[in-house]
Amino acid sequence: MRISCAGVDAFLLDMSGGAFRNDIQGRIWSLEKLLSDRSEIQTVILGANNLLVVFDCEKHDAATIRHMLHAAWEQTVSAQITPREHVIPVTYGGAGGEDLPFVAQTAGLSESEVVALHTGALYRVAMVGYSPGFGYLTGLPRQLSIARRASPRLVVEQKSVCLGGEFTAVTPSNGPSGWHILGKAHCSALFDATAEDPCLLRAGDIVRFASA
Repeated sequence: MRISCAGVDAFLLDMSGGAFRNDIQGRIWSLEKLLSDRSEIQTVILGANNLLVVFDCEKHDAATIRHMLHAAWEQTVSAQITPREHVIPVTYGGAGGEDLPFVAQTAGLSESEVVALHTGALYRVAMVGYSPGFGYLTGLPRQLSIARRASPRLVVEQKSVCLGGEFTAVTPSNGPSGWHILGKAHCSALFDATAEDPCLLRAGDIVRFASA
C-alpha cells in the first residue's frame, strides 16, 4: 500500500498494482467501514483500489494517522458482504446506443456478439462515485474493454448503459461522459435525493443486464 498526502488533512491510500483487483477492493470495503467508525477520521471516500481518508488535523498528528492507516490495512481482510442483486433490462443499439457499432468494430465482433457478451457477464459494484448514484461495475469481458473516447460528449442522457476501459455503468443523470454508449436501461432511478436510501446501487451489489 502506498500512502500519499492529499493536502494537510488527508491521505490517499493506493493499493492498485496495475489492473483492478476485486480481492483488493473487498479489503478496501472492510477498511472503509473500519475507518468510518473511528473518531479521528472525518470522511472516507471509496475509489477503485484506493481510498481517500480525511482526518482532523487540528486534533491529530499526521504521522500518527499514517501509522494507524498502515496498521489498519495490515489487519484488514476482505469484507463479507451479502449483496443485493439487480437485473436491468436494456435496449441495445439504435438512438439510445449509438456507440454499439463502434464497439463491435473495435472489438472485432458483430453487434449481436457484443450484446451477448455484455448480457452474459456477472457484474459487481466496485464503488459509487463520479456523480451521485454512478456505480462502477467490474466483470466486463476483456473483449469489451475499450479505451474511453478521445473527446467526451458534453451531455449523455441518464440511464445510458456505457463502458469505458475495464468498467461498465449506467449513468444516473444527464451529464458529460467519455464512455461508449451501448444502450438505454429500463430501471428505477439510480439516485433519488429524497429517498431514505438514495442510491439504487451499493458497493458489493451484483448486477446483470438483460436485452429488452
